[in-house]
Amino acid sequence: MKKTLITVFLSLALSCAWMHEDAQARVKEEELVRSSIQVLEEIMSIPEQAIPPALLRNAQGIAIFPSMIKAGFILGGRYGTGITLIRRQDGTWSNPVFYRSYGGSLGFQAGAQSTDVILVFKTPRSLDYISSGKFTLGGDISVAAGPVGRHAEASTDTQLRAEIYSYSRSRGLFAGVSLTGSSIRVDYQANSAFYGTAGLLPMEIFTIDDPAVPPVVGDLRRVISRHAGPSPERPGRNGPEKPPAPQ
Repeated sequence: MKKTLITVFLSLALSCAWMHEDAQARVKEEELVRSSIQVLEEIMSIPEQAIPPALLRNAQGIAIFPSMIKAGFILGGRYGTGITLIRRQDGTWSNPVFYRSYGGSLGFQAGAQSTDVILVFKTPRSLDYISSGKFTLGGDISVAAGPVGRHAEASTDTQLRAEIYSYSRSRGLFAGVSLTGSSIRVDYQANSAFYGTAGLLPMEIFTIDDPAVPPVVGDLRRVISRHAGPSPERPGRNGPEKPPAPQ
């Protein structure tokens, strides 16, 4: 009897410890989602300097990387963690998937600065790369500095027909920015911690409707829906297709 009680006690103690670890592991990811909400709200609060509403209304997906670090001396680099959501076929926004971004650059530069980065995915094909879990901006998929202001037209890169428009904010200045060469990779560890399930693929997260997701996800989806609105037209798709094989 005594051994049974000890066994039960140890099981309960271990269960509580595991639950505490899961909650602690989720804290960092929840803070990243809240930071993403804040970045979007602040940027869209000044219409003359914000992402054009028409571009957001037609967006297929959006990625937000709060406080991406850019640093270096002559040989520079960028690194940041962020989230990506896609617009589902019914016009609603998905749950966020966590990604990491890496990039490098050459030139005379020194010091370090923190930059908020937003990517607006404008074509169904761009979603194929998001769901694949990794892609390179300007390599696998075209990217261009995005237009700014509610009266701006998305014609910055009409010749290249960019599939992604990129923006950055540093020292209070918000503008389109070129992120050619940046590599985007899914952060499986962050996704596991946030959703409590290991090995989730991007498309599983994008399409799941689990009422047990952290409440901050609902806040995020409401904010994006308010700024991006319902999509006026949705092409007939059954979800992202497999990206083309490398040549």
